Amino acid sequence: MRKIEEFWIEFEPEEKKAPALISFIFDLTDSLKGAVIAAFVVFCLVFRIIGVEGGSMNPTLHDGDWVAVSGISFDIDRGDIVIATQPWERNVPIVKRVIGVGGDTVDIDFIRGEVFVNGVMLNEPYIDEPTTLSYDVDFPVTVPEGQLFVMGDNRGDSLDSRSSKIGFIDERYILGKVVFRIYPTGDWKIEDYE
Repeated sequence: MRKIEEFWIEFEPEEKKAPALISFIFDLTDSLKGAVIAAFVVFCLVFRIIGVEGGSMNPTLHDGDWVAVSGISFDIDRGDIVIATQPWERNVPIVKRVIGVGGDTVDIDFIRGEVFVNGVMLNEPYIDEPTTLSYDVDFPVTVPEGQLFVMGDNRGDSLDSRSSKIGFIDERYILGKVVFRIYPTGDWKIEDYE
């Protein structure tokens, strides 16, 4: 007697493998989608991107710069650059530097171009020219609680708290604090002064 063994081998159909280039493109597309979604979440929830218009913050910020603004859990200190949306005649947000906070007394000697906060002269390395331009506000002034006294770094061409058109800025109208510059690239950091 002869023993016959039968073997049944099931063959699964071969999967067609995509060429390596197509596989790489699909992987890259998935990665890019994830990166775009992550960037979107960060810039919508953590930062806002604001474009600077005008020269009132020269030499620190220039017309056409784009900055990242933090709008969550920030404390406002002297020297911070903020975006304020307080209504005024032009009804546009303004970018200014905080000079005085609630309770501070701000005085300006327009002849010598010096700014004093609580009797101490400010060291202002961020300005190009002294503060000699005055508007219609009489100094010294005491900043009310919950308000800010702000000025642009370009003291000869900035409409700010020295004018009653702007006046004190209510802290509730602060959209956020400028954290860093996005554009132009390579010049990210914005110096903090107090």
